[in-house]
Amino acid sequence: MTASDMTAAEKERVAQAVSADAGRLIALSERLHAHPETAWQEHRSARWVAETLDEAGFTVAPAYLGLDTAFHATYGSGPFRLGLCAEYDALPGLGHACGHNLIAAITAGAARALAPLADTAGLTIEVYGTPAEEGGGGKIELLERGAFAGLDLAMMAHPAPVDVAEAEAFAVSHSHVFFRGRAAHAAAYPEQGVNAADAFTIAQVAIGLLRQQLPHTVRVHGVMTNGGEAPNAIPARTEGRWYVRAGSLAGLAETEEKVWRCFQAGALATGCELDITPESKPYAEFRNDERALAAYRRNAERLGRRFDDGSPARRMNRASTDMGNVSQLVPAIHPYVGIGSLPALNHQPEFAAHCVGGDAERALLDAATALAWTALDVAAG
Repeated sequence: MTASDMTAAEKERVAQAVSADAGRLIALSERLHAHPETAWQEHRSARWVAETLDEAGFTVAPAYLGLDTAFHATYGSGPFRLGLCAEYDALPGLGHACGHNLIAAITAGAARALAPLADTAGLTIEVYGTPAEEGGGGKIELLERGAFAGLDLAMMAHPAPVDVAEAEAFAVSHSHVFFRGRAAHAAAYPEQGVNAADAFTIAQVAIGLLRQQLPHTVRVHGVMTNGGEAPNAIPARTEGRWYVRAGSLAGLAETEEKVWRCFQAGALATGCELDITPESKPYAEFRNDERALAAYRRNAERLGRRFDDGSPARRMNRASTDMGNVSQLVPAIHPYVGIGSLPALNHQPEFAAHCVGGDAERALLDAATALAWTALDVAAG
């Protein structure tokens, strides 16, 4: 039997394994979807995904590298080290409106299907349970503690409205902004107050004006999380969470300097004190491994997936991800699998509703199969 014939036979075994596992994988996805947990709080979610791998004979290390909601699961001892990343955190107030319940099930499905082939395909399969992708930078924390080093390929697949093979993620920083003023009665003693809400307003107006001078590869956006306590009291403190995105880490640093000056303008104009604190390390832009990317595209198309490169809905591939930092260290891909959600888009409640049901289930099984097939192709050389 030729190497090509062997790979074809292995792919057929993978497809059969994913199909046989469908009920278990869909149940895992639905369970995660019904019990969303936000960044660093994914205790049940991490345990449920890890248990699915333990049942398949993986050796599971919980609380991996000191992170309570991370895990590392391994199977096989082949020379080709394959890393599969599972995400399972949800969005505050929106549940799984980015579909991380599907990501976890896709990763578990690919890993479980490859496990019986690990020896013949020369694989060591490593599943990384990665918490806090939604702003917490869980993968970056793991990277800095030694995770992912030496992998031959790292992969995951992310739900989106339509299929997109290539990730073109922005670099991003996540910051907490705090203005400290002084409270006073807004009618009787307004001159005694230092208005922290005014400081935030000035900063937001300045950012709005700055946008005219920003390139199209930049995004600046955020929310005020505390705007004051009562309408008849000068606000003594305001807080917000702010994201800055750019095409690269270098561009991000340049843009941040301009944005922070807008917040400094608010502090200067009102007399408030300003604190800007990073919520995580910056997420890097994504570097695709072209060989693995081409293999994924072929395999997904073989399964009937279609890549509409002209669709505006494909722009989910610009969304930032801490998988970008992994891609700077090891060969990686991060394709997007369509769940038929249109007109609903990621980070909308309607998208969360589409992350269970028939189209989502098909996407789950297709993506698990396509990732596993891609691993076999790349490992076979």
